Amino acid sequence: MARQADEHLTGARVKLPKAIVEHPLRQVAQRLMMALGVLALTVLIVWLDRDGYRDNKDVDVSLLDAVYYATVTLSTTGYGDIVPVTDAARLINVFVVTPLRVVFLIILIGTTLEALAERTREEWRQKRWRSALREHTVVVGFGTKGRSALETLRATGLKQERVVVIDPSDKVIEAANAEGLTGVLGDATRSDVLLRAEVQKARQIIVATQRDDTAVLVTLTARQLNRGAKIVAAVREEENAPLLRQSGADAVITSASAAGRLLGLSVLSPSAGTVLEGLIQQGTGLDLVERPVTKAEVGRSVRETHDLVVSVLRGHRLIGYDDPEASPLQLTDRVITIVRANSTAPSNTGSPGGRSVPRGE
Repeated sequence: MARQADEHLTGARVKLPKAIVEHPLRQVAQRLMMALGVLALTVLIVWLDRDGYRDNKDVDVSLLDAVYYATVTLSTTGYGDIVPVTDAARLINVFVVTPLRVVFLIILIGTTLEALAERTREEWRQKRWRSALREHTVVVGFGTKGRSALETLRATGLKQERVVVIDPSDKVIEAANAEGLTGVLGDATRSDVLLRAEVQKARQIIVATQRDDTAVLVTLTARQLNRGAKIVAAVREEENAPLLRQSGADAVITSASAAGRLLGLSVLSPSAGTVLEGLIQQGTGLDLVERPVTKAEVGRSVRETHDLVVSVLRGHRLIGYDDPEASPLQLTDRVITIVRANSTAPSNTGSPGGRSVPRGE
């Protein structure tokens, strides 16, 4: 009850993905038409067999009387002022009108029962979802940047049920639901909205908002709620990147500068630009991945590894492949390598299919 009251005040709602076949109003309209059809059929049956009925007021049964009788009969009111008197009329009431009465009630009451059952089922689904959600990925902002980041993660094996999207637009959340993703409708700068996405249990958080100031507030709030999650944020202006790092972001990508550098590189060398674009598109051409050093590679030079190593991550220090300190490799090192998409990586990397998986997946 308290959670529902908070949702009413803040406007934040959790929307689990579901297949909606028809709009609810259309379903209600269809059921109403079916009920009217049953009523009309009953009126027709009574009117055609009107000689088998008797009106206690004026004996004869008119069309209005038939409509009245059908209405009170289907609604189970049954005043008894109009009654079947012949055997045929009574048999028709038993074998035709009574089943129609049951169908009529099912149509009208079924709509209410379905609405109640749907609400109960949705609450149960949300409770089960919250209890099972662990080590998931939260994407704040499902625009071009957020979608592209998520596509890269999904290409490396991230399952859609382990993704929660936060966005203030109802249409965006509906689009995320259509892709099988859970959405939280609300302002991610508010801690209660982040808590609805279970950000305190998340493994990684992607901040891809439209405004830099919003990204700073989201990052700061998310870091307060989850000290151990990896937070990656995007900003438009490079001057805001240090502020995001101070707010708790582990990595900051300047979208405008990155796009500009790629454009400049493509001007100098279109082929180099194509190669770099392929590297950042996971699953196509060449992939840039991070993996642990294998036991067979310990003590060797970076040039003696199975893959093409471009950097070595030793603790929190990133060492270039040409730095003398990069070799020999240590067991606790992680290497950033270039591999062909869907290629076979060293067998003891521990990733599915023998393929290297980026850190954080």
